[in-house]
Amino acid sequence: MPVALLLTLVCVLLVAAMTWADWRVAPSAPLPRRALGKMAASTCFVAVAVALGGVETAYGRCILGALLLGWLGDALLLSRASRPFLAGLGAFLLSHAMFGLAFLIGPTSLPVLAGALGAAAGFGALALRWLLPHVPAAMRAPVIAYVLVILAMVALAASHAAASGRWAVLLGALLFALSDVAVARERFVQSDPLNRRWGWPLYFAAQLLLAWSVVDAASRGPGGLGPPP
Repeated sequence: MPVALLLTLVCVLLVAAMTWADWRVAPSAPLPRRALGKMAASTCFVAVAVALGGVETAYGRCILGALLLGWLGDALLLSRASRPFLAGLGAFLLSHAMFGLAFLIGPTSLPVLAGALGAAAGFGALALRWLLPHVPAAMRAPVIAYVLVILAMVALAASHAAASGRWAVLLGALLFALSDVAVARERFVQSDPLNRRWGWPLYFAAQLLLAWSVVDAASRGPGGLGPPP
């Protein structure tokens, strides 16, 4: 636990430093330190899950896998070229799928899932109506698939949170989804330093919340299922 707390603090400080630096440096200036800071912060949230025993339960292993895919996506999205971006999109799509699988491993509420899927469908329709006119034709199918997967992940998080009382999981999923709005706006709508300034804090907060969720799972047995012993 002390190691995980230290790693969390380091991650928070790195994100704060990157956000502060973004206000101080011209947006057009090359920022290799920003890339290093981002990957160091991403390494921290993966290490948090490991330090908290993420490998010990089925739930924890799914969360750890999702975080590792997020780390890979972060590395790929450092480039603005189309191929690395699509590869990063694929990595994050798989990351969301792994998070969703983790939530399915635990208890779920079918009525909440149905309601959450309905709400997600409405939000997704609005998001795609805003975003798709700005997306090149070759990227529209991957973007639509990505939106569907992340909204399904949030719905599964709501279902799991309602059944287990682990509301931090839902908060993490929601923050993750909101941070992706910043990524989409930066890539397709309007490149603006503000996208990073609010998107990065939300993203790293989400990853840390989900990394810390393996603690409660570890107390629930080998699979991370059922009530605490």
